[in-house]
Amino acid sequence: MQEKWSIRLIRISAIFGVIGAFLGSHMAGAGSYAFRPIHAHILVVGWLSVFAWGVFYKVYKVRAKKMVAAHGWSAIIGSIGLTAGMWLQFMNPFNVNETFSLIFYIVGGSVLLVSFVLFVLITFLIEKEGRR
Repeated sequence: MQEKWSIRLIRISAIFGVIGAFLGSHMAGAGSYAFRPIHAHILVVGWLSVFAWGVFYKVYKVRAKKMVAAHGWSAIIGSIGLTAGMWLQFMNPFNVNETFSLIFYIVGGSVLLVSFVLFVLITFLIEKEGRR
């Protein structure tokens, strides 16, 4: 199960990396930095954090298996929710209701915060040897 979460998180991070690089190249080509905060969060949260969590699960064996799944799902939902909510809130591409986009943004960020807290707890629940 932990192996599955490791590769799943690394694959999700790779998708975030492509999206972040695409946004960066779009901003450079267009000469506009309107996507700058979204681009930064996609790369820092979506690519770097999710990748680091995937590598952690590859390197360390965690005793609390259910927490790994809870963390994995909250990481995916939170990173997508935060960045998509930020996009809806800042860019308003579909002219959606402002309250809806704000709530989407806040809920996504809150789920991601839960993910970070779960990860802190998980780091204290690794096998004694530490490495597999």
